[in-house]
Amino acid sequence: MLTMGFLSWLFGDENLMSLLAQNWALGVWIVAAIVFCETGLVVLPFLPGDGLLFATGALLGAQGVSPWWPMGLITLAAILGDLLNYSIGRSALGQTLIRRGWVKPQHLAKTQAFFDRYGAPTITIGRFVPVVRTVAPFLAGLTGMCPRRFACYNVLGAVIWCGGLVSMGYWLGAIPWVQNNMLWLVLGMVALLLLPPLWQWRRSRRKG
Repeated sequence: MLTMGFLSWLFGDENLMSLLAQNWALGVWIVAAIVFCETGLVVLPFLPGDGLLFATGALLGAQGVSPWWPMGLITLAAILGDLLNYSIGRSALGQTLIRRGWVKPQHLAKTQAFFDRYGAPTITIGRFVPVVRTVAPFLAGLTGMCPRRFACYNVLGAVIWCGGLVSMGYWLGAIPWVQNNMLWLVLGMVALLLLPPLWQWRRSRRKG
């Protein structure tokens, strides 16, 4: 219910993509807030990430807006979000969230598999993997990863993830063909954003 309600607000008539096209500065602040919540709150792994950053860059490029301060703001939001999530994992609240089922066991298992395979760089690599990017900092705090080590991978991952996806979108958004077909491209990106949460929602309903 919460997932679908949020998504219908995000992509409704007064949606975020329209807001970015009409008032890019306000839209960027909202994107930064969404990124902060996705990376900072372990109970919200369903929020859109990759596609949202790419779409933001494309819309900024189509309007000829300099991407530097939007990228800086969104990157800062990603860094602070992971830091909050890590702090929650290190605190007593982390165990409480697990005990009460707020963090799904399958999400923890998926993220633990990444840590088993890649170790601490999971904090950076996981930025590009839905669910893992939300749970990885929480699990790092829960298992007592060194704060300094976590900070290094956190900053590196945020810069690559946010900077890379926004830059790619920005570069494509400046191409005339992309500008002329922006509506269809945004609709396509919205459809891609909706697929993972819809699939998870369907799975949870079947299990229920």
